[in-house]
Amino acid sequence: MSVSSVSRLILSEQDIQRLVKSENADDRAVAAHKVCRLIEGGVLNAEDRAAAQEIIRIVAEDAAELVRRALAVTLRTSDLLPEDVAHRLALDVPAVSVPLLTHSPVFSDAELTEIIRTGGPVRQIAVARRDTLSEPVTAALAQYGVEEAVVIACANDNARFADDSLNRVFNRFGTSEIMQSALVHRKGLPASVTERLVQVVGQALKQQLMTRHALTPEVAAKLTQSTQERATLDMHDPAVTRRDPAELARHLASVERLTPSLMLRALARGQILFFEHGLAVLSGVPHSRAALMVHDAGPLGFRAIYDRAGLPSRLFPTFRTALETYRMLRAEQGHLDPLRFQERLIERFLTQVPYASREDLTHLYERLDRDAQGRYWGATVTNPPAKAA
Repeated sequence: MSVSSVSRLILSEQDIQRLVKSENADDRAVAAHKVCRLIEGGVLNAEDRAAAQEIIRIVAEDAAELVRRALAVTLRTSDLLPEDVAHRLALDVPAVSVPLLTHSPVFSDAELTEIIRTGGPVRQIAVARRDTLSEPVTAALAQYGVEEAVVIACANDNARFADDSLNRVFNRFGTSEIMQSALVHRKGLPASVTERLVQVVGQALKQQLMTRHALTPEVAAKLTQSTQERATLDMHDPAVTRRDPAELARHLASVERLTPSLMLRALARGQILFFEHGLAVLSGVPHSRAALMVHDAGPLGFRAIYDRAGLPSRLFPTFRTALETYRMLRAEQGHLDPLRFQERLIERFLTQVPYASREDLTHLYERLDRDAQGRYWGATVTNPPAKAA
């Protein structure tokens, strides 16, 4: 099919001549932009579409980069771009390939995966910037991508990652602060990756404490554990995230980090679902049964599940105070938004006479201070209550 066969489209013969015969690259680039724009905006039947794609192939073979770039930019979101042209231009100079790799719907997951594997950093970054990424594509990025490309993908909640891929990301770039930030702020993060993030932060703090303050390893380890527990609860707080509390409880138990201190902090902050799942895991009973026992109005239900979970008897009065405080506040002020409810719960719990450790109480006071100043992972609390005495 000749180029002249498309003259009945909304393209003028002059446009076609400039596109094909002009010796000036700038003229051909202007003509290419106009032709591609008109093709993209037209209503084409099957014959018109075939003719238009022939024009696109002619433009794609132009020796001038400027002309090929005009094609790539104008048709970057179009499904009119022939697959063979897309594949060829994906290997072109970055000015041509990047717009297509970032936007074009023509590429399959298999093609994007191969481009990530063999195309080098610039093309990896271009693919990572696509609006949505499937698990096969993110798996390729996790395995072959440079750090910048992987950070961009991890920062995009429309990029779907399998758990194995996120763990591979952490294996490769887990010590990078920018990567840690991208992972922390993802809406969905498996507990295994969350805990690895917490461990990295904890180990860095532990080393700093030992180096700068001449602390013994035992004291540094205790302080590090406290920081890790706080970070774990922050990253899974239902007030700001929808991460799975059951998964977190199972994972923490598997790595022996589902501690009494962490359980108490969670309960005092109103993370009741996580607390229920934690008791279920520690006691070996189904969550539904554990929840019934936790909320049993009688005196024996909670005590029974508490003892079966192996939590310390000396801390039971503190746990009971925290649970009763939660129940009363839920009945009185259950209408509050999650952040404000958590503030009120911590305030009220701290006005009781709990037998918690100083570290746990300090954590809750610090949480109240931080929330009252309106800093909670980007959330702003208006008209904050005064700090509890």
